[in-house]
Amino acid sequence: MKLAGVELRRIAMPLVAPFRTSFATLTDREVLLLRVETEHHEGYGECVTMADPLYSSEYTAAAVDVLRSHLIPALTALPSLDPWAVAPALAAFKGHRMAKAALETAVLDAWLRAHDLSLGQWLGATAERVPAGVSVGIMDSVPALLDAVEGYLSEGYLRIKLKIEPGWDVAPVRAVRERFGDDLLLQVDANTAYTLADAPQLARLDPYDLLLIEQPLDEEDVRGHAALAARVRTPICLDESIVSARSAADAIALGACSVVNIKPGRVGGYLEARRIHDVCAAHGVPVWCGGMLETGLGRASNVALAALPGFTLPGDTSASGRYYRTDITEPFVLADGHLDVPRGPGLGLTPVPERLAAVTTSTEWISS
Repeated sequence: MKLAGVELRRIAMPLVAPFRTSFATLTDREVLLLRVETEHHEGYGECVTMADPLYSSEYTAAAVDVLRSHLIPALTALPSLDPWAVAPALAAFKGHRMAKAALETAVLDAWLRAHDLSLGQWLGATAERVPAGVSVGIMDSVPALLDAVEGYLSEGYLRIKLKIEPGWDVAPVRAVRERFGDDLLLQVDANTAYTLADAPQLARLDPYDLLLIEQPLDEEDVRGHAALAARVRTPICLDESIVSARSAADAIALGACSVVNIKPGRVGGYLEARRIHDVCAAHGVPVWCGGMLETGLGRASNVALAALPGFTLPGDTSASGRYYRTDITEPFVLADGHLDVPRGPGLGLTPVPERLAAVTTSTEWISS
């Protein structure tokens, strides 16, 4: 396979409701999409960067620049290309895992289409559908939160994740547990909002039988997470701290986590995501698939990943309607709390042209 060129397309999509975390409140989602062309096929990849470097040091404008100036030229210079060649070709450029992941995914999509393979089939998926959880942002009041959770449960979601921060943690958890009972699969996500000094406060969550506390401390504070894990009963899950199979192995060895959230964009792509899955499975550590408010393209590939056998907890693979009234692809629809794994070649779906055009803000073609 030879790379002919890459289209960089920026789109803007309004969210159905504001989504507040400990680091930002989002009302719309700016997304960078990549479309690669080879001599016979095309492939898509979605870059999960945000407009500002708040969740990660990466952000969309920087991703566009590094793709244009460094990553795409490195691939177009290769005499032949397959998914395994992408990471070695880009290794000289430090960081920028989200940009690299989008490019690798687009190449992978084209290669899978050329070989008439689905992403799930190629990754080693063992399920035809995956259980879906939903992430609930920080609300203005506990009653508003309870209404939101009730709505998601009525839609059929099998697990609720509450975003938390100092001042919004024990009270909302207690209210949700009291309202919806002990059988509700419930977890929380702090997005690095706490320090180890907050261990006594986080320990106050222990009585509520949570599945996990996700990324309570700074992403670089792996030792702090290990110390926290020894002081609280609730399992610690790492998200931002896990950027590779090596970092996952280190965190597990240090006792910093007993659950791992795998986000392919954060770790550099689906090949590395599968390696993390394998490392965690070898250590008996359950994994689940996180979300970054993806469009149908990113959701399709995440659902395929979540069908691997080590993904034993429901992920943030929500239906398209959780975030967008109209998706750029045919929407993912919840059925009995599950989403179907796409079976078509590559990612299994492509953007609907008129929907994509309606939300496009700019395009740029980079050829070899």
